[in-house]
Amino acid sequence: MVHERWVTNEGDLVEIKVWTVETSASFPDGVKYSMAFIHDAERVFGYDNERGKGHHEHRFGREMKMDYMDLDHLLRKFEKTIDEVRGELYGNAH
Repeated sequence: MVHERWVTNEGDLVEIKVWTVETSASFPDGVKYSMAFIHDAERVFGYDNERGKGHHEHRFGREMKMDYMDLDHLLRKFEKTIDEVRGELYGNAH
């Protein structure tokens, strides 16, 4: 299991959890994950693959299905989107 958690310079929380799980209908890729960017105690952005929902994204209260390639690609996408969301919240590039 991977569990990383840190606070940005602005005081927002970033948390990444990844578990290796047995391949199943709910987790055909053999991985379960939850990645979240928390601002003012609310998740404003994140990825997860909750049982029964598959791979999906949360952004500013909306939930959307997403394509999943592999964990490395998803982590890079998460880091890039953190920068985008911080730019939206704080009006500058990170």
